[in-house]
Amino acid sequence: MPQTDESVFWELIDELQADDPRVEEGTIMSSRCARVSGEFLALVNHKGSGLVVKLPKARVQELIEQGAGQPFAPAGKVFSEWVSVPQRDRRRWRSLLREGVAFVAPS
Repeated sequence: MPQTDESVFWELIDELQADDPRVEEGTIMSSRCARVSGEFLALVNHKGSGLVVKLPKARVQELIEQGAGQPFAPAGKVFSEWVSVPQRDRRRWRSLLREGVAFVAPS
């Protein structure tokens, strides 16, 4: 079965859940998402955006400047602590999700 953004995302979330029981499935904007301790962490493929993950504003800007990410702006409103990473890359997505967990809900 071919891998999709969605399948890769949920496999990575399963890995995170195995390491951190605070990671859970939730909803946001009528879509499935991952949360940590009830706080938004990430979603995938929101209208073709690939991975969308919550990170510190400076890190979001860094990823945008490097060309690895894009601003996330559903309905024209830019979310300064969310970055869209449209290029599927399991290693990068795993790393960014781990960064997101540390940012959203530090232990």
